[in-house]
Amino acid sequence: MSRGQLPLSLVEVALGAVLVLGVALGFALGTPAPDTREPQLSAYAEDTATILQTESASHEGTTRLQEVVADRRSFVRERDSLERRVEEILPANVLFNLRTPHGSVGTPIPRRIETGTATVPTGAGPIRIEVWYA
Repeated sequence: MSRGQLPLSLVEVALGAVLVLGVALGFALGTPAPDTREPQLSAYAEDTATILQTESASHEGTTRLQEVVADRRSFVRERDSLERRVEEILPANVLFNLRTPHGSVGTPIPRRIETGTATVPTGAGPIRIEVWYA
């Protein structure tokens, strides 16, 4: 009884073609890019908080954040300056909301949107910065 067999070289060619095709499809289709929006937003919030924590205040001789949480009157006096400074720090396509114990600065936070946050503890209460893409 004779049995038909495929030549070994034909099997090797078929396996090689499948391997090459698989690699080519891998490069052609690629892999999905990782979602870097949330980590980037958190980095923006942390960087903004760090800058505001280390900047000198314009009136009190402390830091900018300590000045705005000192009392309600200081917050009202520095509100516009604080808003302009945060706008300078962040990229143009990023909106923000900065909450202090005495009030908020920036844009109200929309519902169901991905944000990055940073919280800075101060003696007068926490300051929370939330940022998101416009």
